[in-house]
Formats: sequence, C-alpha cells, structure tokens
Amino acid sequence: LGLLYQEYRDKSTRQEIETRRLQDSQTDPEESSPSEEAPSEAEPASTTESKAPPQISLLRNSNSRFNLWQDLPEIRSSGVLSILQPDEIKLQEAMFELVTSEASYYKSLNLLVSHFMENERLKKILHQSEAHILFSNVLDVMAVSERFLLDLEQRVEENIVISDVCDIVYQHTVNHFSVYITYVSNQTYQERAYKQLLQDKPAFREVISQLELDPKCKGLSFSSFLILPFQRITRLKLLVQNILKKVEEKSDRETTALDAHKELETVVKACNEGVRKMSRTEQMISIQKKLEFKIKSVPIISHSRWLLKQGELQQMNGPKTSRTLRTKKLFREIYLFLFNDLLVICRQIPGDKYQVFDSAPRGLLRVEELEDQGQSLANVFILRLLENADDREASYMLKASSQSEMKRWMISLAPNRRTKFVSFTSRLVDCPQIQCVHPYVAQQPDELSLELADVLNILDKTDDGWIFGERLHDQERGWFPSSMGEEILNPKIRAQNLKECFRVHKSDDSQRRKLGSRSRQ
Repeated sequence: LGLLYQEYRDKSTRQEIETRRLQDSQTDPEESSPSEEAPSEAEPASTTESKAPPQISLLRNSNSRFNLWQDLPEIRSSGVLSILQPDEIKLQEAMFELVTSEASYYKSLNLLVSHFMENERLKKILHQSEAHILFSNVLDVMAVSERFLLDLEQRVEENIVISDVCDIVYQHTVNHFSVYITYVSNQTYQERAYKQLLQDKPAFREVISQLELDPKCKGLSFSSFLILPFQRITRLKLLVQNILKKVEEKSDRETTALDAHKELETVVKACNEGVRKMSRTEQMISIQKKLEFKIKSVPIISHSRWLLKQGELQQMNGPKTSRTLRTKKLFREIYLFLFNDLLVICRQIPGDKYQVFDSAPRGLLRVEELEDQGQSLANVFILRLLENADDREASYMLKASSQSEMKRWMISLAPNRRTKFVSFTSRLVDCPQIQCVHPYVAQQPDELSLELADVLNILDKTDDGWIFGERLHDQERGWFPSSMGEEILNPKIRAQNLKECFRVHKSDDSQRRKLGSRSRQ
C-alpha cells in the first residue's frame, strides 16, 4: 500500500475536481467515460505484480499503488468488464475506492501511533496527561479501523465483483464508530496542547521536527496525522454518498446505502457538535467577562447559546430624516454581539470592555437595505428591533465597511430574509453553483470552511468578492471568498448535482414530512 491517506485523499479530490471540469465543458454529462468519472488515486498497476486476488495485493503489499478497479490485471483478465453494464462498473469503482481508501487511512493511523506516539524520546519528554490530550483515544480509533478494514477485505475476497459494502459500513457505524466522537470532541484541547508544547518545550519541538523529516512521513506534518480521524469520518460519508448516487433506485443496495449514510451523518453531526461545544463554552465565558450593562443585565452564558457574529459598525446619529446630510460626523462606532437567539448592542470602552445599551431577541430583528443613497451612505442598512430592552420598537441606521460586510450582517441578523438566489431546498430547477478548488478555513463564525471538490449552491454574492453558499452534501451555509471556487456553468451538470443531492437526502426529507404530519395532528 503505497500512499498515505493524506496523499490518497488529495489525489482523489483533485481528480474529482478535474472530472467535474471536464463534465462542465461538455454538452452531455454522460459523455465522460467510466474511467474518467471514477477517482484515480495513483499510477497504473504494474503487469508484473502478483496474480493473487486484487484485494490481497492491494491491501497487504506495501509496495503496490492504488488504481482503478477496472484496471487491475485480475479484473481485465477475467472478462467481467465485457459483461457488466457501464453503470455497474462505475458502482464497482465507488465501492472499491471506499475499501482502498480505508486501507490507506489505516496505514496513516498506524504511522501516527508507531512513529510518533510510541517514540521513546517523545515518551520521555511528555507527561502522561500531555500525551493523553495529544493522542486521545487514537488506539481505539485504529482498532476500529482495523476491524472495519478486515470486514471490507473479506467482502472483496468473496467475489471478483463486489456485491455491496454499505451494509458493512452501517454495522460498523452503529456498533463501533462512537470512538470518532470521543476523538474529535477533544480536538480543541488537542490543538491547544500541541501549540503550548511547541512553545514551552524546545525538546518536544526538536523531536517532532526530526520525526517529520523521516522519509516515512513523505513531507507531511505531525498535525496532518492528528486530524486524520475527523477527515476520515467526514470523507467516509461522502464516499457512501458517491455509492448511493450510482446504485439502482428502489434496490436493496440503495436501502443499505441510505441506512449507512443516515448513521454516518449522525456520527459526523455529533463530532461537529462535540468540537463546537468545547470552543463555544470558552468563548461565551470570555464574552461575558467583557460586557458591562448600562441597561438591565441579560445572562449571556447558556448551554443553548452560541456566537454567530461580532464586529464594529457605524451608527447614524439623529432622526431618520437627517440621513441626506453628507458628513462623517453623523456616524459613531457601535459594537454588536449576535448570538443564535439574542442581539447585544454595545459601545467599546477602555480596558477591552463593552458597555451594553440595548438588546433584543434575534427572532424580533428586521433589516432593510438602503439603495442609491450616494457615496457617504453606501453600505448602509436599517436594523429594526421589534421589541428592545425597554420593551419598545427601536431602529438603528448602520453603515458597514464594505458591501460584503453589510450583506453578511443583514443575512446573520435576519436569516429568513430572501437571498439573491434561492436555496436548493426550495426545489428550484436551476441555481448558480460553484465547486471548491482551494481549501478554505473559516475566519469568522458566519464563514464556511471548504474542502477541495465541495459543491455549493450560490445563495448570494457581493461585488467585492464574497459568496454566501449552501453546501450540497450537508446543507451547511456560510460566506467564503469567491476566489476559492469555480462556477459550474453547464446547466445539465447543475441539474445533475441537485438530482443526486435530492436522492441522497430523500430519507431525511421523508422523516421530516413524517414529523411535520405528526406535529399537525
């Protein structure tokens, strides 16, 4: 097995991007061949390789390279490619990728443990508590991956044509994948501990640098190994989605794929919530300490509250009729803390503190954009509090530093306000789409982190280079720079992406309809 998971994943997603680019440039999405559509992770297999069953040579021979299922010598010599339909070949490729990528992932996990965690020099430097925070329950995660991989191997050994893998994914997700939630929930403390160790312990820094230089690591950083479990559980869900898009509708394989996807989605959401819960609690405590109330105090810390956006805006002074006056003195700085259920309006005071002078429930906020008001009133919008801290309606005329910042505030303050382009969940026939070609890490709470090959619907965009998008595979929304992606111009490809998305999430839609029916009753 020649590729570490980081390399495997990078090759796979970049191939996915190139495949979509090719499809986007064609009139008919079906014009691309099966070999173009399936991700190719490595060089073609050597014809001099052992003629043992392909799953054994791939998963146990440390010198082999990953390849397309249909390019394996064993598959080509069997004659099965002349019997199978093109759609079935695509499905075989999708299932084969899930198996081979798990093997690559297991190899990387094994390197994290044997090369880093069990290094004798590192053991002497780290206290037991430090090692526990840094590596968490990675041994449990590796044991689960090994058991999962063995079951996948056994299935591949049963027949040269893979019958199914999603039933195995389902069983392991339900019975074993909770170890991922434990590992990922520790991520905030893990990152902090790693930074602290690098800063406080020169010996630790030196050993890690030396271990990273070892050819085994192929130039990859220690931190890229630590984040493997979170990347894998997310990617596994996408691999099952890819299988689900290719199985025949209303078949047993579709049922198992839907079941596996639903369980994986539950685990991924629990992982995300675990990470958010840790960081949100600390963030809320920090904000609480900075606030001083000029009005009646509002308790900020709540287990169900988190920060959506914070920042400075310019508030216009005087009555609304004076807005035609063109002078900078009309505006003064205010600072907003917007939570998922509450808006707090403040003025910054000395000592990194904020004096609260108004507040309102988020559900009682309305926004209105001002247009064609001249340069001095560009990027100005009206914020209305239907019921503020004094139990009365209040209006604020606010000026943002840019068009994108104004739109970001307006969408955050009033999330149900109609955007420029409607979400795909409205079953719109066509909607602008973009695919991510550069990864992006969110810098603000209202931004969306992007992975290579993510496909998103464009809900809104600004003239200064920002897009508000909704990712198709999980419906997560947020802002990101438009330079991170390439717009999908072919309407047939956009329609195909939406159709596949509806199919993946149809079990979720069915469940929502059932719940809605019960609530109406």
